[in-house]
Amino acid sequence: MTASPSAPGGGPRPVLVLTHAPHEGPGLIGRALAGVPHRVRTVLDLHEPRLPDPADLAGLVVMGGPMDADDVAGHPGLAAERALLRAAVDADVPVLGVCLGAQLLALALGAALHRRTAHEVGFAPVEVVADDPVVAALGAVGARPTVLHWHSDEVDLPDGATLLASSEVTRVQAFRAGSAVGLQFHPELDAAMLDLWLATPDMTGDLDDGEADAIRAAGARHLPTLLPAAEKAFGAFADRVRARG
Repeated sequence: MTASPSAPGGGPRPVLVLTHAPHEGPGLIGRALAGVPHRVRTVLDLHEPRLPDPADLAGLVVMGGPMDADDVAGHPGLAAERALLRAAVDADVPVLGVCLGAQLLALALGAALHRRTAHEVGFAPVEVVADDPVVAALGAVGARPTVLHWHSDEVDLPDGATLLASSEVTRVQAFRAGSAVGLQFHPELDAAMLDLWLATPDMTGDLDDGEADAIRAAGARHLPTLLPAAEKAFGAFADRVRARG
């Protein structure tokens, strides 16, 4: 049996986690990657960030953020993220994109972004429409798990990708393209992270009076069911990372 390539300098290959806002960390994804070396970076506003060769990565995770996925003029690092995402998919590296990360993944694969066409904030269901090792943990085909949404933009389904989940407001809620999965919604939050979001003005500034309290109350109802499913979903992603690492 041929040994898997290791990171430069020896040892297992790491996972790179790209973030875009201090409060939008990997959450439950980080827990699923326990024991796997991973590095969290923010390259959003760097004109020429130095990013690794996908061959040197065990996995790539790209998190959410408030900016538009196509705003390269305002946030030049997004161009490098998109290039890395495209290269990672081509190299069969396990990739997970969440919200903005899913949009960047779709753009990297040639799909279009639509601004302000799909406003969803709060807990609401999505319909699982195809089987997948990651999304299946949230529900079988035809199930309607309740998840947390926080977006106004949406993307088209990339050519050749499989639609995994949808909602009445946003058709592309989850998709798979080869080694990559994009999730428009936010299963990575636990109760503490939700409280952080609801205490962050950048997250709540556009909410109506009482909406934050309603989201907190909905979290108390839905997170006890959602968290075990999300942990299983991210565990499936982590298993692929460990197999590569």
